Amino acid sequence: MTDPILRTSGITKRFHGIPALSNVSLEVEAGEVHAICGENGAGKSTLMKVLSGVYPAGSFDGSIELEGAPVTFRSLSDSEAHGIVIIHQELALIPGLSVAENLFLGNEVLKAGLIDWRETNERAAQLMARAGLDENPTALVSELGVGKQQLVEIAKALSKDVKILILDEPTAALGAADSERLLELIEHLRAQGITCIIISHKLREVLQVADRITVIRDGEVVETMRRDDLDTDEGRIIRAMVGRDLDSLFPPRDPDIGDEILRVENWSVNHPGDPHRIVIDDVSFSVRSGEIVAIAGLMGAGRTELAMSIFGRSYGSKITGSVYKKGKRIDVDTVRRAIENGIAYATEDRKHHGLNLIGDIQENVSSVALRRLSRGGLLDQFRERKIADAYRYKMNVKAPDVRAITGNLSGGNQQKVVLSKWLFANPDVLILDEPTRGIDVGAKYEIYGFINELAAQGKGIVLISSELPEVLGLSDRIYTLAEGRITAEVARADATQERLMRSMTAGR
Repeated sequence: MTDPILRTSGITKRFHGIPALSNVSLEVEAGEVHAICGENGAGKSTLMKVLSGVYPAGSFDGSIELEGAPVTFRSLSDSEAHGIVIIHQELALIPGLSVAENLFLGNEVLKAGLIDWRETNERAAQLMARAGLDENPTALVSELGVGKQQLVEIAKALSKDVKILILDEPTAALGAADSERLLELIEHLRAQGITCIIISHKLREVLQVADRITVIRDGEVVETMRRDDLDTDEGRIIRAMVGRDLDSLFPPRDPDIGDEILRVENWSVNHPGDPHRIVIDDVSFSVRSGEIVAIAGLMGAGRTELAMSIFGRSYGSKITGSVYKKGKRIDVDTVRRAIENGIAYATEDRKHHGLNLIGDIQENVSSVALRRLSRGGLLDQFRERKIADAYRYKMNVKAPDVRAITGNLSGGNQQKVVLSKWLFANPDVLILDEPTRGIDVGAKYEIYGFINELAAQGKGIVLISSELPEVLGLSDRIYTLAEGRITAEVARADATQERLMRSMTAGR
């Protein structure tokens, strides 16, 4: 065992008197990949913000040692000066600037008081090569995919002579190929002697790359285990995270499927910026009451574009086709009309499109159905609060009350607020786009239970998910989408990951 490069002792952090961390002591060995796991709201991100100076010294109790010496971080730049760099789940890049400009923003390469662009681009190319990014340094960040933007963030960290790299959910928004490349890069950084701390809910990835795994539950360290221990597996991590065995990752369900509730026929959508490019090509599908229908496809297949175009034409141009509800053609030309006709869409991007992050839980829950809470043109705030509180209790949202700011909640609790909003709207058909992305296994189980409950109430559920085990574990019927076209319709009893993957990769 090597000497720890980082040690925390008795870290306690409170928000409004409520402890988010309680007496957390942690040791990270030099040159290792150390994973931090736990349910949403367990305190993982809070601990990382303490370690990186986002929460400055004096705002918490306890101490931090770096390479055996006590350190005090009063800002993010203070921790970076000591070689600790954090990459948040929401990337801190400026889309309108080039890769090189982002890498040296605030630390420009100057010559005679002016930016030396030649030297800037040469240094940027060297950093990008270390991060495994093969792009022109002058390329705009907005032109890169999320996976490559993540590599830009890592290259930016390398420019700061990083000793400890903290990655918060680094693969949450990445597809399988980009995730694998990023994990390979982390192993490469470890070989270079860079210590990495990873927060992740993807336990298979954790077991693939981490040397040691620390589990935090309710703000306390529960257990630290080594990956190469014989009894270290997903089950052990899950038990430590949730405090119980999950006999099945999916709650039991006895489907009661009725008549057709939604049918989409010959739906075609062109790209909004390029009207000649077909994104959705003559798609038809149906959903029955009480049925969970999954739409499975690889990244770029058009799943989200299909959902958004149906929900009030929120995406696309030259949209053609018909939508029927209970056999009657309905108007979904605007979001309001889609909602009025009983269709709801819970977006995959809860932070930008699903929630008002500066608003509280109460405001978010009531936002799509204010008319139901109005009397004489005035909002009944007492009733609004009562309903929001009922959903907070029903959905087990971890917050002190409904006046809590939504942006301060963990990802899983934010997702529960999104679902609460649409449950209050009382739709007949609910389109769920990546409903469990970026949340932990315990919160996933709860959300799966809510989805099953909605189906049991006779609602039609359209599930979009990148996780094939989730598709197989929840759905009654599965459509596969590839290059904007439906390539197969498979009953759950006949579905396997291999069969679905073949259909998802079928070309035109």
